[in-house]
Amino acid sequence: MTMLLRREQPVNHKRVRRMMAELSLSVKHRRKWVRTTDSDHGLPVYPNLLKSFRPDRINEVWVADITYIGLARGFVYLAVLLDLYSRRVVGWALGERMTSELVQAALESALQQRGSVPGCIHHSDRGVQYASRGYVEKLHQAGLRPSMSRRGNPYDNAYAESFMKTLKVENVYLENYQTYREVLGGVPGFIEAVYNRKRLHSSLGYLSPEEFETKQDTAQPTGITTP
Repeated sequence: MTMLLRREQPVNHKRVRRMMAELSLSVKHRRKWVRTTDSDHGLPVYPNLLKSFRPDRINEVWVADITYIGLARGFVYLAVLLDLYSRRVVGWALGERMTSELVQAALESALQQRGSVPGCIHHSDRGVQYASRGYVEKLHQAGLRPSMSRRGNPYDNAYAESFMKTLKVENVYLENYQTYREVLGGVPGFIEAVYNRKRLHSSLGYLSPEEFETKQDTAQPTGITTP
């Protein structure tokens, strides 16, 4: 629908539903919910540094989250970090266990891609994986500032949740992955080739995250003064 709007073609949800009915298409329903946040621990938690704050450049705020992908037997877990300004996935990791090592792997992926980001806010839920000593140490070593959502308030990390919903609806439910190998063969491609490069966002002026970042880079002052 966002692609049609970008092309200035009139469309609304009623028309989409009517066309789907004519083509005998239906919406994939959500699967059983699995808890991915365990905040009942004695580890230190950090205040929410976001609140009403909104970034005006990349590498100012990263948001982190974990989701599950149901298989024929068991689950695969995906940890991601998004740049809040551009909505780009800057780091991710897949694993068969929801551990501190999983989120650390996603963080290392982001740091390899983005380089040095001192002062960047790292926002997550209060889950034990993000509060673990090893993970927090890595944040401090990289110069990242820990920030955590309020207890029981999923809206504090709404942008990461929005990405997870997009991933499930536009890839996971459609592909109906049965094995870990299938997930490894499909999810990374969706993240990098589809979501980052092609998925349009109305909040970004109907640009993809990669297009938006490229546009911001070209709009930066060059330091050259002309008459």
